[in-house]
Amino acid sequence: MDKRKNNGGHPTNGGRKPKIDEIKLIETMDAVLAPVSAWTALSLKVEEGDVQAIKTWLSYRYGMPKQMIEQTTINIDAGKLTDEEIKKINDSLESKY
Repeated sequence: MDKRKNNGGHPTNGGRKPKIDEIKLIETMDAVLAPVSAWTALSLKVEEGDVQAIKTWLSYRYGMPKQMIEQTTINIDAGKLTDEEIKKINDSLESKY
């Protein structure tokens, strides 16, 4: 048996948690530590020059920078290549990645 019934979407525990649960969690967190005091503590760390605090502050203030993924495409007509040429191409690609 492939046990697909254990994949996501199972009626008893699958899917996203209800929004009300998320709201309750946020309210509980706010009751324990007021968001203003957390932001104040973070701002003090930023002023001290804490690198991790600065990264956190910037990511919340300006968002995360876009990540660039370098993509290379090679068009080869493999029908015209010899086995040795194909092996050389494979070896050169493996060495790059």
